[in-house]
Amino acid sequence: MPEEIYDVLIVGAGPMGIAVAIEAKKAGLSHKIIEKGALVNSIYHFPKNMTFFSTSQKLEIGDVPFMSNFEKPKRDEALEYYRRVVEKWDLNVTYYERVKNVTKPDDVFAIQTKRNLYQARNVVIATGFYGQPNKLNVPGEELKKVRHYFDEPHPYIGQKVAVVGAANSATQIALELYYKGADVSMIIRDNKIKDSVKYWIKPNIENRIEEGSIKAYFNSTVKEIKRNTIIIEQNGEEKHLDNDFVFAMIGYHPDYDFLNKIGVNCETDENNTPLYNPDTHETSIDGLYVAGVVCGGSHTSRFFIENSMEHAERITAAITKNNVG
Repeated sequence: MPEEIYDVLIVGAGPMGIAVAIEAKKAGLSHKIIEKGALVNSIYHFPKNMTFFSTSQKLEIGDVPFMSNFEKPKRDEALEYYRRVVEKWDLNVTYYERVKNVTKPDDVFAIQTKRNLYQARNVVIATGFYGQPNKLNVPGEELKKVRHYFDEPHPYIGQKVAVVGAANSATQIALELYYKGADVSMIIRDNKIKDSVKYWIKPNIENRIEEGSIKAYFNSTVKEIKRNTIIIEQNGEEKHLDNDFVFAMIGYHPDYDFLNKIGVNCETDENNTPLYNPDTHETSIDGLYVAGVVCGGSHTSRFFIENSMEHAERITAAITKNNVG
């Protein structure tokens, strides 16, 4: 067994995991962050030209100013900002090491990764949801032409691209592809673009649809994806559309297999929300906490960076109250 026992071990080095580590350090608690990928891995995998919906001030953590060249910062600016935050606070982070299991054989947690075994008195799960895309569950989804993430539009110039979905990500991707020269179709389950689409995006996508620049198939679902076509059903009628690529932008979900494995129970409703004390964010396992967007379960728009920073304060207050150390 390892000799060092951390007061707090945090799974996930996104903005929430960073915030928890900062609060722990403020309280004089020893900490360790374990991250399966790069720093703020989800943001790193956002589209290269992505603009945040929030202002830079609302994304600030750890009393580090977030200076941006724009009202709403870009992805690359966020990557640099969170790197500076980690550097300023001298946080203890290990990258590219996936946590396989968390158990509590006695009063101390055992955190097992592929390479190491760590010990901690408290564990905080701040894993987000972006690593687990929702699936269409249709034949052909395994084809290489199907994407659940978007990087940049250049590879799709002159291609027939179907975007499945009608929320913020889907509408932004459809517009970016269209402006760069792709032939874009949208496959939309409902009868309109979602009302939750940001106010500066919604009229743009609706105008492009109305003028026919982007083809929209409302009241439609995907039935099958083939090498050169996509088969949809619209109002009971089957349609075959010529197709080169498919972006299935229908959302993401927390890693429920991991949560179940480590003993975090979830509601049995459609959102599968993890069960925790809202005042402390502690689960049914003493010393095991959840923080950030994972707290919303499949309702992934419930929590985001700027409205979940208080989770870090609640968790640290609870740990401190329990006289850790």
